[in-house]
Amino acid sequence: MSYLKAALQGKYRLEFAWGALVFLSLGGLFLGESGDPRLAIIALIVGIMILKGRLVIDFFLELNHANPTLRRMVRLYGVSIPLLLLFSELLGRWF
Repeated sequence: MSYLKAALQGKYRLEFAWGALVFLSLGGLFLGESGDPRLAIIALIVGIMILKGRLVIDFFLELNHANPTLRRMVRLYGVSIPLLLLFSELLGRWF
């Protein structure tokens, strides 16, 4: 059985999530240090933030077994904060 298939089935879930977090962190660091403030780069970094937040919420906070309302609220928070950062960047460019 391949490592990816085992990771998706739950045998190496935490190791897979940890590796993905490290990979996404290094990717965000590389993009952030590129010095190119184009909107596409900023949107890509916000996407990385959303993915990292989702990984932490799903794998490390273990909200899969929590109340569905609480799970939805935490997931909404994990998406809304990076999107608000993108929105503030857009407002900063217009004003």
